[in-house]
Amino acid sequence: MPNPNTSAQIRVAGTGKVLVAQYGATPAVAAPIDTKVSWTGWTELGYTSTDGVKLAKKDKIDQVDGWQSVSALRYIYSDRELTIKFQLMQFNKSTLPFFMGGGATAAVTATGAEAGTFKYDLTTNPSADERMLGFEFSDTKNGVPVVYRLIVPRGQVTDTEEISMTRTGAMKLGITFTAFAQDDTSQPLATWLMKDDSYV
Repeated sequence: MPNPNTSAQIRVAGTGKVLVAQYGATPAVAAPIDTKVSWTGWTELGYTSTDGVKLAKKDKIDQVDGWQSVSALRYIYSDRELTIKFQLMQFNKSTLPFFMGGGATAAVTATGAEAGTFKYDLTTNPSADERMLGFEFSDTKNGVPVVYRLIVPRGQVTDTEEISMTRTGAMKLGITFTAFAQDDTSQPLATWLMKDDSYV
């Protein structure tokens, strides 16, 4: 039996990037399923904190009991949640509206009162700001590049952290992005792409 301990299969997300694209755009923005293909039509959100990106998958499984058995008879999936958390460090026309839940009606605009001055209006009645989200990181395996991509074809910012404004640290936009089901539920909630021969 071969040794299952293979250190070359250990992955470290040494450096990466987070990108977004408009969901339902016309023409549609493609999700690049080839890691050699660039993220055309996507917007990279720049620096993130050293915590990187945190991916969480939570499944809720309900137990089915019967009179004739003390043990469960079966289990039923009742909920699945996939979230991606990260902290953006750059403030610009892409990151601030994404954090605030803005869309076409809540864009950053020039005030016109003073050159180089812009405003962002936080709406009283927010509307859904659905996006596509992509995450990519690179590692090496015996000197050979390894690339991982996660593509979420539909989702939205569902939670944000408070922005701490102090003299001793950079401001950060802490975001939780939650994946939504597509209208065609046979399509995936998210897709992992791995340029990594460990899966051969």
